[in-house]
Amino acid sequence: MKNFFHFLSEAKESQAVAQAKRMGLKGDGHGGWYDNRGEFVAKTEKGKLRFYNKGEKVGQRDIPNQTPQAIPASTQAQAQAVQAPGTQAPGAAQEPQKEKEGSLVTIVFGRFNPPTVGHKKLLDSASNISAGGELKIYPSRTQDPKKNPLDPGTKVEYMKKMFPKYKDNIINDDKMKSIFDVLQSADEDGFTEVTIVVGADRLSEFKNLATKYNGELYNFDLINVVSAGERDADAGGVEGMSASKMRKAAADNDFDSFRSGIPKALDDKETKNLFNNLRKSMKVTAKENYSLWEIAPKMDWQGLRENYYTKKIFRMGSLVENLNTGIIGEVMRRGANHLICVTKEGYMFKSWIKDVMEYTGVKMDKQMRTPQKPNTLIGTTGYFKTAAKMTPGALGVGKENLQYGGKSYGLNFINKYKKK
Repeated sequence: MKNFFHFLSEAKESQAVAQAKRMGLKGDGHGGWYDNRGEFVAKTEKGKLRFYNKGEKVGQRDIPNQTPQAIPASTQAQAQAVQAPGTQAPGAAQEPQKEKEGSLVTIVFGRFNPPTVGHKKLLDSASNISAGGELKIYPSRTQDPKKNPLDPGTKVEYMKKMFPKYKDNIINDDKMKSIFDVLQSADEDGFTEVTIVVGADRLSEFKNLATKYNGELYNFDLINVVSAGERDADAGGVEGMSASKMRKAAADNDFDSFRSGIPKALDDKETKNLFNNLRKSMKVTAKENYSLWEIAPKMDWQGLRENYYTKKIFRMGSLVENLNTGIIGEVMRRGANHLICVTKEGYMFKSWIKDVMEYTGVKMDKQMRTPQKPNTLIGTTGYFKTAAKMTPGALGVGKENLQYGGKSYGLNFINKYKKK
């Protein structure tokens, strides 16, 4: 008969196994765990997972010929010093580093424009994976009439009504504009392990991007990217539902199709309000009033490719935003159906043309990007208004900056050095 301590040991072991499986790791039957690249990342020790790949680099091992054996702390420290950017050579004096409390956070970052029954499947999957850790859901911040018609506030409001189980997990934070922002925030909050849950078609993109800059933009013991499951675009019901189909239904004034893609938690009246809100934001009044490749590029691949090949969109040097990750960069190379882009900080990313949009920020006419942030995008009308407001007397504003008896420079000052 098994004694109490034997049962306790088995319980701890099962907890470690459950955690590893939630993170998509595969065991070797002897307590070792490997990621989907076949690299050893953890071992079950005293009923818990112990991770060895702090600051790992994609395609590399922290220690040559690493095996599922316990690695001395001194050796780990040396390896991390060699791998981590900006650290001193092994054996050199190291500054004491702030210890983080070991904890796991599961992240969902997506457009949800509009939210659908398919997104409920994504959130349910993320909830199951996050058992034992925190779950944080970040809707993206981009808004435009075609691919992102709902503004972030409206989107979050409807998401909390559609997915009441997760209303406390849905975060409305205007600083979380990209997956980089989210990961940096998680790092600052002290999380040491992060799992990102995405659709199967975005698995590779998120995995490569998130792990590529671990140890540079943020530091995690482990970053795991997990698929919420395959989706068949041609299927009916939840399996085939997408935000692209919902935007098309709204543009076609097809409420019945739209209703079928909305969770039952939202009643018919509120669903109709969302439908009308979406149509108004998309600025559509008839079926002929939109181009399908612009509002749902995956549904009109031919139209998208034609505009791309004729260089009407995504030209060299233009700014684009990745719709999945929220990252903005300049187009440095145009492939057959993809772009190579670089952010203003110098970080490179690759995107399929169906997954990007031209960055609309450069066309902003508003003086304030948000209630707290002025428009500082050079070349826009909004930036001109910002500069004018700071110039005493310009546009009839800024007079509060004039000293007693001072001269109002007005528009003449602003336009003095205007390029002819």
